[in-house]
Amino acid sequence: MERCAARRAPEEERRVRANAREYNEKFQYASNCIKTSKYNIVTFLPVNLFEQFQEVANTYFLFLLILQLIPQISSLSWFTTIVPLVLVLTITAVKDATDDYFRHKSDNQVNNRQSQVLIGGVLRQEQWMNVRVGDIIKLENNQFVAQADLLLLSSSEPHGLCYIETAELDGETNMKVRQAIPVTAELGDTSKLARFDGEVICEPPNNKLDKFGGTLYWKENKYPLSNQNMLLRGCVLRNTEWCFGLVIFAGPDTKLMQNSGRTKFKRTSIDRLMNTLVLWIFGFLVCMGVILAIGNAIWEHEVGICFQIYLPWDEGVHSAFFSGFLSFWSYIIILNTVVPISLYVSVEVIRLGHSYFINWDKKMYCAKRQTPAEARTTTLNEELGQVEYIFSDKTGTLTQNIMVFSKCSVNGHSYGDVQDMLGHKAELGERPEPVNFSFNPLADPRFQFWDPSLLEAVKLGDLHVHEFFRLLSLCHTVMSEEKSEGELLYKAQSPDEGALVTAARNFGFVFRSRTPKTITVHELGQAITYQLLAILDFNNIRKRMSVIVRSPEGKIRLYCKGADTILLERLHPVNQDLTSITTDHLNEYAGEGLRTLVLAYKDLEESYYKDWSERLHRAGSAPEAREDHLARLYDEVEHDMMLLGATAIEDKLQQGVPETIAILTLANIKIWVLTGDKQETAVNIGYSCKMLTDDMTEVFVVTGHTVLEVREELRKAREKMMDASRSVCNGFSYQEKLSTKLTSVLEAIAGEYALVINGHSLAHALEADMEVEFLETACACKAVICCRVTPLQKAQVVELVKKYKKAVTLAIGDGANDVSMIKTAHIGVGISGQEGIQAVLASDYSFSQFKFLQRLLLVHGRWSYLRMCKFLCYFFYKNFAFTMVHFWFGFFCGFSAQTVYDQYFITLYNIVYTSLPVLAMGVFDQDVPEQRSMEYPKLYEPGQLNLLFNKREFFICIAQGIYTSVLMFFIPYGVFADATRDDGAQLADYQSFAVTVATSLVIVVSVQIGLDTGFWTAINHFFIWGSLAAYFAILFTMHSDGLFRVFPNQFRFVGNAQNTLAQPTVWLTIALTTVVCIMPVVAFRFLKLDLKPELSDTVRYTQLVRKKQKTQHRCMRRAGHVGSRRSGYAFSHQEGFGELIMSGKNMRLSSLALSSFAPRPSTSWIETLRKKKGCEGSSAGSPSGAASKTLKV
Repeated sequence: MERCAARRAPEEERRVRANAREYNEKFQYASNCIKTSKYNIVTFLPVNLFEQFQEVANTYFLFLLILQLIPQISSLSWFTTIVPLVLVLTITAVKDATDDYFRHKSDNQVNNRQSQVLIGGVLRQEQWMNVRVGDIIKLENNQFVAQADLLLLSSSEPHGLCYIETAELDGETNMKVRQAIPVTAELGDTSKLARFDGEVICEPPNNKLDKFGGTLYWKENKYPLSNQNMLLRGCVLRNTEWCFGLVIFAGPDTKLMQNSGRTKFKRTSIDRLMNTLVLWIFGFLVCMGVILAIGNAIWEHEVGICFQIYLPWDEGVHSAFFSGFLSFWSYIIILNTVVPISLYVSVEVIRLGHSYFINWDKKMYCAKRQTPAEARTTTLNEELGQVEYIFSDKTGTLTQNIMVFSKCSVNGHSYGDVQDMLGHKAELGERPEPVNFSFNPLADPRFQFWDPSLLEAVKLGDLHVHEFFRLLSLCHTVMSEEKSEGELLYKAQSPDEGALVTAARNFGFVFRSRTPKTITVHELGQAITYQLLAILDFNNIRKRMSVIVRSPEGKIRLYCKGADTILLERLHPVNQDLTSITTDHLNEYAGEGLRTLVLAYKDLEESYYKDWSERLHRAGSAPEAREDHLARLYDEVEHDMMLLGATAIEDKLQQGVPETIAILTLANIKIWVLTGDKQETAVNIGYSCKMLTDDMTEVFVVTGHTVLEVREELRKAREKMMDASRSVCNGFSYQEKLSTKLTSVLEAIAGEYALVINGHSLAHALEADMEVEFLETACACKAVICCRVTPLQKAQVVELVKKYKKAVTLAIGDGANDVSMIKTAHIGVGISGQEGIQAVLASDYSFSQFKFLQRLLLVHGRWSYLRMCKFLCYFFYKNFAFTMVHFWFGFFCGFSAQTVYDQYFITLYNIVYTSLPVLAMGVFDQDVPEQRSMEYPKLYEPGQLNLLFNKREFFICIAQGIYTSVLMFFIPYGVFADATRDDGAQLADYQSFAVTVATSLVIVVSVQIGLDTGFWTAINHFFIWGSLAAYFAILFTMHSDGLFRVFPNQFRFVGNAQNTLAQPTVWLTIALTTVVCIMPVVAFRFLKLDLKPELSDTVRYTQLVRKKQKTQHRCMRRAGHVGSRRSGYAFSHQEGFGELIMSGKNMRLSSLALSSFAPRPSTSWIETLRKKKGCEGSSAGSPSGAASKTLKV
């Protein structure tokens, strides 16, 4: 994204004066004007043509066109080059213009958004692009802070407080508090704000989301400013009717945009390879030109000199050497089709088709949000079939960000397990009706609980259960809003708190309202107001929260909830037995991936509380070490508590997340979670989505605060894995250095490991001297979770993997804090979820649910890669088969730069005769149906290993093309040497030979693409046979009387095609050429299919066998037994799915298939390459080792 203002020198400090645009404009600060478009009406044509001629192929063909205008060397008419070139330039220009039109439209939409800006003492609606640094802006409740980074001046809340949600910044949906400094908090009306002329001197723009330093100078006083006074772009105003803010940073200077990173031009590995191959082809073309030029010089010197009387040299040619020099350029023109001009535009058309297939896929459409999948770029589709690493955000990407009260333990009794009629634990599909809360008029109708025994305990007056829910209704910082009588709306700082207070509400303990000194709760219908004496707030060190309240009876009680590791050690010794039982329950809940808290209480004596309260007041006003004094007092009172129980909350995953991760893992894709959330939360989600399991050998947690601590923790983790690796690799010692593609014996270790690392540790791990150690350790683990990471750290992790692994990476997220990694990864995917559209706007692909990633990669990505590879192989083959005929002909025409084909055939070959069939294959082809692509994730691996199109495959295509050209020239040449017509006349003449070779070529390449096509559609049939028909129709038309009469100088060979193709000898020659060219290909493919089938071949064969068996079974069934077997994929979402696939047991073939395929190593070709990437001899412990036994029964 660019800004409209010109570039300026880096700032050392920023000076901003309120309500003083003229003063601020002299610093040339960035504005909010967004410009992502590239052209306007005047600049489009010159700029677009300049960009297009930066493509090597386009510049090369422009150079050829200039050569063709030189009579001495031009052996072809200029239109043979200009027609394809203009077509390519026009199609590309139309595509670029369309893209830029939508960019203009998007820019206008963003720039014209309305903001309330204080101008001249009056609030005016101003366009977003006109907001300037130093303006005062008014925000209202639930409004995005979309314009700029603001200094909070005042708000509708007491003391200048306001509540914000920062999900787009750090992924957390809990509300945070910001406060205006006292001197500006009183500026509540526009008249006072209009007179405000304070000046802020602060730090320059930077990407530190959690830090801000500055000073406000006003009325000869100065006031320190911190991050607590700032509203950053990307946050949302909550529970605050209105607030005013002073614009400090705008547009690209905001901290959010500073974290977004630069938009990088993304190119696929196939694009880079194509550019290399085109340069190689050009080099090959030059070599052919040199060979033929030398041949011309020798021929002219030895033979041509004898025929000067009736074959004189052209004017200006005085030697054989100079004749050879001109002949070189002539052959460069003739052989130019070996460098395919239509290659790039054909690739773009195919990619566009693949993008539309993604957009039109109904199975990736979310009806709930009415959101389809969207391919926001057309250049990366085939790279979707080569992904090896996925970097995922957590909040809103893997989870729905919805917390649900699932289970609890009260006084040693666990509630929440649902039992069936026999007293056994019910399965998910067997759940009865949820608990009926109709007795409670204030219950939340959306809340569901499945264990009625807990409600019965409440109704029976169980004192422990009552105290349990009383704690939940009192110990929190939730704000209650009553829109109408009985309609409560809770606003919680964290989703966990909201879930717990809602649970208490439904079970009869309804938090109704609060003031700074009281909390009102309706306990089973009776309103009770508690005096709020103190709140001992939560932080990451304490990991607990407490409140001290006085009941109406005068009793003082402390209620506390917190992490089990912290709270259990603060209990009174009399709780020992209850603690043991509750710990068992906590372990059970944690094993299910639930988020747990322990609840406890303590009665306080009046005298003790009074003394403690006085000491708390003194500590709160201490000038130094205030936090330490408060922490000691909190710790003192939170001891010897009585255990009440524990809660278990489920952070609901998005539908299909565990299954999607399992299947992607089977496709050999590694998934890393990068989240701004805290470690406990991230680990819980890791267990919930089955990234982390109890069966793992070990989960390494790196939490070091210094470089030495982090290095030591990583070293210990590697040593533990190395021990396992040595036992597997029979003592293979780890001495290898990292190669360009980081290959390590660690990646072939036995056992499954996971790595969890915190943000502060990651900062050290990403330093230059440790990044390789961290990456090696992480890549050896099955799962990696990075917690408390900043947006920039997310991008750094992705960049690290790109740098050393040279693997295709994909980043997926839904918030603005994910934009940086989405831009950095090879492929960026945005989830259109709850956290705005910043991630979607920065992404290459977008959809609404994580589970769609499975289909995007395994179906669309794999097919796109397969189609593009087949297209390129065939494209190079057909062009070499076409062009090399001229090379062989040069040896028989005195190296005179004479063409075999007529110039119209040369012009139309790539545009008409062979363009549409290969495009149809590139757009529609598929090796196996989409269900099989999802069912057999191993089919994805050839793309990761880049097997289908690489330098080796390219040379095979070239060799086949050269082989075809040899036969295409020499078989007709040999036949025509002695052949005669039906009337006895000599058959051989130049035009008859040209028609025969051209017809043979069109038929051979059409048959070849028929063999290459794996999935036939009506369009394939129409294009292939239609292209053949078009060839014959154009051929006969060009040799007709009608065209000769209109253009006698251009079409002078009247009736040649009709006469030539009327000869049986010609058709026998064409048939012989076709058979000899095609039969070796058919034989090779048959033998390969029989002796060394690929997994896709085996899957297709299995499908064929199953279809035959189903037909036989239907015939044997009685008429009354009507039914069909469901696909195995319908049951793939059960636990154990991954283990089943890896064992190969679900790939069981029928007896008929086994008799043909069982003894054959169906995937050994993949495994051989896998082993080359890992340590030698590692196949026994490698997870992919089972793949070679895929077809084992």
